[in-house]
Amino acid sequence: MKKKWLLRIGPWLVALLLLAWVLPAVSLADTWAAIQQLRWHQVLLLVVINVLILALLNSRWWIILRGHGQRISFFSLLGYRLATFGVSYFTPGPHMGGEPLQVLLVEKEHGTPRATAIAALSLDKSLELLVNFAFLLAGVIIIFKQRTMGGAVPIEAIWFAAVLLILPSAYLLAVWAGRAPLAWLTATAIRLPFWSRFPSWHARLQQAQLTVHASEKQTTRFCRRAPLALVLAFLVSIIGWLLMIGEFWLMVSFLGTPLTLLQLITALTAARIAILLLLPGGLGVLEASQALAFGAMGLSPAIGISASLLIRLRDVIVGAAGLWWGSRKMSTGKTFNQTEGGKVL
Repeated sequence: MKKKWLLRIGPWLVALLLLAWVLPAVSLADTWAAIQQLRWHQVLLLVVINVLILALLNSRWWIILRGHGQRISFFSLLGYRLATFGVSYFTPGPHMGGEPLQVLLVEKEHGTPRATAIAALSLDKSLELLVNFAFLLAGVIIIFKQRTMGGAVPIEAIWFAAVLLILPSAYLLAVWAGRAPLAWLTATAIRLPFWSRFPSWHARLQQAQLTVHASEKQTTRFCRRAPLALVLAFLVSIIGWLLMIGEFWLMVSFLGTPLTLLQLITALTAARIAILLLLPGGLGVLEASQALAFGAMGLSPAIGISASLLIRLRDVIVGAAGLWWGSRKMSTGKTFNQTEGGKVL
């Protein structure tokens, strides 16, 4: 019981300690003064850009599902994605966590075969991570060469970012070539003697291996039969990232500190590294990363804290809305098996 309690409360304690370390070192008066500079039309513009970003990221999943023959409403998928974001954001590790819910909602509401839902989600997530880690690697290399944070970035940071980029790239290349890397890993795990002590879990793992194998075979067929859809999904990811970069620049400009391109890359790279840590929503570490990055660039750390607070407010609102919508959908939605010919039985 103590171990379970520590696992649940530990990440939040670490986040609170980080906040307690960062906030006293930053002028709260300067932070509030920067936030007060925002005007309603600027806030509205940031909201519009965020809506466009969400729509673009959802478009990638929508395109992939259509390539698999699943014609699901764009707005339904947007709701599922928001619910997934809510689960991922409020649990340790902001990049992952809500994917099972994403699969379940598509399967439950539209009768999408589980293997197809997993295949579409795996490709969607691989493209997302590919673009994210490509930017991270480029940012770390630029910081390493330009030394924008006042000192040399350890070469290990570049290798770490490179490994992160290699993982989704290798996965996409493997499934394109007809391999099933995740199914192979699952099959390898099944053969471990450890599972003989847990026959029920062993049976579940065997069933999961079959589903994963079927989903990766579907991904292979998708990549070979619909390469234009794959390219379009990739381009959508890039455009979404460019909008996120532009949104961050506008946000900091509205706070009274326009950034150069180099400063923009430095601050965003610090933020991306921060949310890789397994803390709910990157709480504490995001604020620390922005305060340190802005201070190292000779800018006011209060601007970094102000920007991180705006990011935090945006993500909490979106995540909370997603959790509310997802909980209502799971509790009141009709399953596909309850319908026949579009009518509830």
